Amino acid sequence: MTARASRIVLVLAAFLSGLVLFLGILYFVGAPGTPQASAIGGAFTLTDQNGKEVSDRDLRGKPYLVFFGFTHCPDICPTTLFDVSEVMRALGTDADRTRALFITVDPERDTSAVLKDYLSSFDPRLSGLTGTPAQIEAVEKAYRVYAKKVPTGNGEYTMDHTALVYLMDKQGRFVAPFSLKRRPQDAAADLRKYL
Repeated sequence: MTARASRIVLVLAAFLSGLVLFLGILYFVGAPGTPQASAIGGAFTLTDQNGKEVSDRDLRGKPYLVFFGFTHCPDICPTTLFDVSEVMRALGTDADRTRALFITVDPERDTSAVLKDYLSSFDPRLSGLTGTPAQIEAVEKAYRVYAKKVPTGNGEYTMDHTALVYLMDKQGRFVAPFSLKRRPQDAAADLRKYL
């Protein structure tokens, strides 16, 4: 095979690999604004920061944001919750027509009482959800969330986890990842489309 033919084969292989990757991402996430009911999300029953049972059925009728994290997180989780709080503030009175959930990936430490204390620093409309390890594992699986305990020494640990905000529609179907890398007013305008 000539050098030119080798380059053509390499370019074609790279193109096909990129196409397969693109189509895989498109299948997993879907086009923005297109609900992907079969891909992400599903039934769950967890306990909120007030000790009240909350299920996916309780959320029907309002679009909602879902973020998975843990209260011992040093940076990404509090930053994300602050950004979600800013979006809720930017929604004004429309914030009552949506929901925002913080689901723990660390149910061993994140009890309802711990979540209640932690969330007192953020928008009061944020709901913190916890449950048994089996319940949390099931909801992580439904949302395709990666979460793993990482030992840090002296019996302590941190959590490595997916740091994505999910936008769910009024029927509880996944719409798209929700970007917080923009002005809160712009994010709020995007969320309003699903009210």
